[in-house]
Amino acid sequence: MAGTLQGRKIAIIVTDGFEQVELTSPKQALEAAGAQVDVVSDKAGTVQGMNHDVKADAIAVDRVLDVVDALDYDGLMLPGGVVNADAIRLDKKAQSFVKAIEAAGKPVGVICHGAWLLISANVVEGRTLTSWPSLHDDIRNAGGKWVDQPVVRDGQWVSSRKPDDLPAFNKALVELMAEAPERVTA
Repeated sequence: MAGTLQGRKIAIIVTDGFEQVELTSPKQALEAAGAQVDVVSDKAGTVQGMNHDVKADAIAVDRVLDVVDALDYDGLMLPGGVVNADAIRLDKKAQSFVKAIEAAGKPVGVICHGAWLLISANVVEGRTLTSWPSLHDDIRNAGGKWVDQPVVRDGQWVSSRKPDDLPAFNKALVELMAEAPERVTA
C-alpha cells in the first residue's frame, strides 16, 4: 500500500479528549500509504489524547478550523473519544467543514463516537454506518441506518465501532481514500 495515497491530503478533525489510538493508528496508516495528514482542531498548539478515561499524549495541531478550507483536502477522518466527539460536534466550523466535504463527494472515515459530528452536521440521513453501540439511537434518529459490524462501507464513507476494529478500519480507510479522485490544485 505504500505510495497509493501519494499526493493526497487528508484532514483529521479533533479536539481535546479524543481516543488516542483512534487518531494515531489511522494517521499512521494513511501516512504509510503516502498521504499528507493534517490534524485540524478548534484551537492551535496541541490537543489532549486519552486512553479511555486516562490522559495520554498531547498531539500537535497542524491547522486550525478558523483558517482551513475543506476543498484543500482529498478526504476527512473523524476519530472518537466521548469528550472529543461531544465537544467538536457543537463547533459550527467543524460542521461546515463536514458539510463541504460531503457536498464535494469526498471520502469520510469515522470511528466510534466520531459519528456525532456527522449527525450534528445533518449528513447522516440515508446512510448506513456503524459506531460505538451507544450511538445507534442517535444515528437512527438522524435518519441513518446503524449496523453492528467492524467496518461498514457506504459510498464515500467508511465507519467502524472501536479500537479493536482498527486493523480492518485502517485497511478500508486507505482503500477508500485511494479510490477518490485527487483534488485539483492551482
